[in-house]
Amino acid sequence: MSYTSNSTANPVQEFKSFASLSDEQAGARIIEARARLGQRVVLLAHHYQRESVYRYADLTGDSLKLARLAARTDAEFILFCGVHFMAEVADILSRPEQTVILPDLAAGCSMADMADLEKVERCWGELTNALGTIEARITPVTYINSAADLKAFCGERGGIVCTSTNAPAIIDWALSRREKVLFFPDQHLGRWTGYKKGIPLDQMAVWDPNLENGGLTAKEIEHARILLWKGHCSVHQMFQVEHIRQWRVQYPDGFVISHPECNLDVCRESDHVGSTEFILETVTAAPPDTRWLVGTELNLVSRLAEQLKAQGKIIKFMAPTMCMCSTMQRIDPQHLAWALENLANGNIVNPIRVPAREAEQARTALTRMLETF
Repeated sequence: MSYTSNSTANPVQEFKSFASLSDEQAGARIIEARARLGQRVVLLAHHYQRESVYRYADLTGDSLKLARLAARTDAEFILFCGVHFMAEVADILSRPEQTVILPDLAAGCSMADMADLEKVERCWGELTNALGTIEARITPVTYINSAADLKAFCGERGGIVCTSTNAPAIIDWALSRREKVLFFPDQHLGRWTGYKKGIPLDQMAVWDPNLENGGLTAKEIEHARILLWKGHCSVHQMFQVEHIRQWRVQYPDGFVISHPECNLDVCRESDHVGSTEFILETVTAAPPDTRWLVGTELNLVSRLAEQLKAQGKIIKFMAPTMCMCSTMQRIDPQHLAWALENLANGNIVNPIRVPAREAEQARTALTRMLETF
């Protein structure tokens, strides 16, 4: 079957005809479309994805793991149940004959949106004015939770990509090459990483992209070893030290584990800090009948609690208010059914294609990370 974005023989089905389906009705159409597609499609689901979508995944994990695994499959189509930057990474790392599809193009990332290319280029220009030959003094480091054009920005300027797992090693690498790091878009991952490396807090200055020179004086820019972009994950900012202290009063023998996108005080109060994969592995490997307070996205925590309930483990979401990644939630069974059924009919909807030059430079930054760490 040939595939087109606008086949006259098999016209594209509009999403509005799927929007009113119940999850069960959408699920039946997902199963039917996947049966028609067979091995031509691989379905990826990030850990933060809702259970009503996650259950259909062939591969689950964090964004980079999924992109790398999908590129190794023989699938023609990589359907990514995640957010936009994740699908971009999958497109960058996949083979030319593979096509990445995002079921809903509105599934973005609020943190990633806090750093765009225009603002980062303006920041780079202001830092050049403040420091002189900037590329001899600053290494740009972008968290993988960022747009492809920012990864390309780093690739062109001797920079690199990091994940929440390898950020400490990446900071070591960056500071061994140049005296300073510009870290974006998440200030909290950057601060926690610098803190764990022994960098004083007064040498980690926050760069506010909405203020001239980031809101910093020339002296503060010169003094800083890490310039932290003023960005954050809204979900991980819900967690507060007081939540941990209340837990410890109630369960003094319990454990606290948090994602490094949480603020510094929460990380310092936690027993363990690490990526989503680290959280899953640590809690899963823990002895039976232990209690855990978990500071990361609700869907992951709820799924983990259900999976480990038989071991007597009690696993609680850290914040009293139930909140999940709202942009990830845009991927629902209805959008998944729509994308798969169109694909089964020969129509590709919502393909993610990073422009060739941008993909090349972004791949350079990703390859630096993958080959070094």
